[in-house]
Amino acid sequence: MDKIYDYSPNFSFPKRSKKRIKFIIIHYTGMKKESDSIKRLQSPRSKVSSHYLIKKNGKILTLVPDLYEAWHAGLSNWKNHKYLNKNSIGIEITNPGHQYGYKNFSREQIFSLKKLLISLIKKFKIKKKYILGHSDISPGRKKDPGEKFPWAKLAKNGLVWFHNLDLKKIKKFRKVKLSSKFEKNIFLKNLYKIGYKKIKGLKLDKNIKYLTKAFQRRFRQDLVDGIIDQECLIISKNLVSH
Repeated sequence: MDKIYDYSPNFSFPKRSKKRIKFIIIHYTGMKKESDSIKRLQSPRSKVSSHYLIKKNGKILTLVPDLYEAWHAGLSNWKNHKYLNKNSIGIEITNPGHQYGYKNFSREQIFSLKKLLISLIKKFKIKKKYILGHSDISPGRKKDPGEKFPWAKLAKNGLVWFHNLDLKKIKKFRKVKLSSKFEKNIFLKNLYKIGYKKIKGLKLDKNIKYLTKAFQRRFRQDLVDGIIDQECLIISKNLVSH
């Protein structure tokens, strides 16, 4: 795997132990120009970085060595973990994002990402369930890597966690309303079991919408509307069962 070393000054001392690294967090850059996103990740003023950046052509830039804490996750939560920078590897992928004409990720990018994930999973013994999107850990603030990111394909390669349901079969339950508050509560409990956390300072209805959208961007990417339907409930039940 070819890596280009182009370091960023934005990381924390001291070095971490290998055992401390439990997560991989995937981002998109969310900027118009690739060159600008690289400059931002390397600028001391931005106070932002990641361990890796995967360019449009699939080349991988190493910005921060693995055993140092890069500044990519920000305010974040997953299960009982907070501020995931200290426990994670951050991977940025060049993409203009939702604000600037969100695009499909290139074949070259995904090919390089697969190789990088294989290497990191082996090196740090990272669980599939702990390979997450930025929107998973910061649902009120972030949308990346977004609904065009190929979670299902990566799951087929055994690299990430995803449901194992037949998409055609469950699609007929899309937009079918929940029958009761009880079903809604089951869905929310399942979200918390999966790892999603309530966002502090938000009312319950807004919390539910943000968390549902984050769930959909990851596990039901065809429709991200923040509305809990029977398809979402079925997927959530499948995820907590394995």
